[in-house]
Amino acid sequence: MSWIYLIAGSFMEIGWATGVSLIDGDVRPGMVVAVAAMLIISFWLFSKSLTGIPVSTAYAVFTGIGSVGTVVVGMAFLGDHFSLLKVLLIAALIGCIIGLKFIPERKAGEAECRTGGIAGQAAEAAGQAGKAACETGKEGGR
Repeated sequence: MSWIYLIAGSFMEIGWATGVSLIDGDVRPGMVVAVAAMLIISFWLFSKSLTGIPVSTAYAVFTGIGSVGTVVVGMAFLGDHFSLLKVLLIAALIGCIIGLKFIPERKAGEAECRTGGIAGQAAEAAGQAGKAACETGKEGGR
C-alpha cells in the first residue's frame, strides 16, 4: 500500500507543479485552491508512504516521478522545449529511480557494526558477546 501512496502523491506533485505554471499571473481563486489542495494531498500521501518505504528511497522516487512527469507534461502540453538530450537525461533519471528499488535494505546499526561506527566500537569494547549481538543486529536492545 505504501507504494500506491507514493505513486499517487507523485502524480499529485505533477499536478500542482503544472498548475503553478498555468496560474502564471492569472490568479483565479478556483485554480489557486486546486493547486493548494494538490500540494497538501501530495505531501500527505508522501508521508503515508513512509510507513513502509525508507525515507531516502521514498523521497528519491517521489521527486523523480514528479520531476520526470512535470517535464513530460511541459513538453507534451505546455510548449516546453523538446530535445533529445532532455529525453536521454529523463531516461537516465528513471533508470536510477528503478535501480533504487533493487538495493537491499539494511536494519539500523548494521552498517555501523561493519564499518566500526559507534555500534562497532561498543561491540569491540564488550568483547565476544557484544560482537555477536552486533552481528545479529540485537545490540543496544534491537
